[in-house]
Amino acid sequence: MNYTAILYEIKENILTITLNRPEKLNAFNKEMQDDLIHAIDRANKDDEVKAIIVTGAGRGFCAGADLSAGKDTFNMEAREDRKGAISDDGQIDWSNSAVRDGGGRVTLKMYECLKPIISACNGPSVGVGVTMQLAMDIRLASEQAKYGFVFARRGLVPEACSSWFLPRIVGISKALEWIYSGKVFGPNEALEGGLIRSIHDPDDLIPAAREIAREIIENTAPVSIALSRQMILRMAGAKHPMDAHKIDSRGIFARGRMSDAKEGVESFLEKRPAEFKDSVNKDLPEYYPWWDEEEYS
Repeated sequence: MNYTAILYEIKENILTITLNRPEKLNAFNKEMQDDLIHAIDRANKDDEVKAIIVTGAGRGFCAGADLSAGKDTFNMEAREDRKGAISDDGQIDWSNSAVRDGGGRVTLKMYECLKPIISACNGPSVGVGVTMQLAMDIRLASEQAKYGFVFARRGLVPEACSSWFLPRIVGISKALEWIYSGKVFGPNEALEGGLIRSIHDPDDLIPAAREIAREIIENTAPVSIALSRQMILRMAGAKHPMDAHKIDSRGIFARGRMSDAKEGVESFLEKRPAEFKDSVNKDLPEYYPWWDEEEYS
């Protein structure tokens, strides 16, 4: 697959996705949306990929939406790919897929991913540049990183499912403060607010992300990681701990019968590194997925 807006590179079981429009500070457009969705799907199907790092080319991570269309950038009536939602008499069909936000399509794909995703934010990331990172699992920042939930300053509202992700990560009060102000802030405030894990010298950012990825890859079972990621994300909206108990119980019962669990115990007792053989593509338990896919399609 030849991508137009990203780079896709696998090395030592780590996929690095690089947003690659450096002349535009990696501004998000339809091509980047489609490339990212395809890349996550591709990684999900590839057992060689055991962890994913997302970063940006050049001095920016992602400057938000590409504003080259000027004042009509967010006017869907002016876009050919969105006109299907509006009838000839001007009525909007809110159920039409053309209404759907592109950033949300990307973050929903990341939410469904079976591989851990690490953000290595190397520079400015505002708008969708920061909201796409909320669907990633571990967020690292360069000293040159900047963040901004600038939607209200552009007459818009938060997108990319950030109204779901952001308060779960930083709490409602901090989420509202950043959204209400629309200000751009640096990595120290992001760290204090719980948005990111750590701040790094620019030259150390990718090595630090790869070190985290290596720790996951070298010590854990990929099927266990895939299931654990989905359990944690899905249970964030559960109504009762019994919902978690049901899935925990299925997971322990199913995985306990598989070769990875036997290898995990034997390797521990024998004081040697484990060699996990179960495949994310072939060996997910039969109860997975346990939610109603039709409801969220």
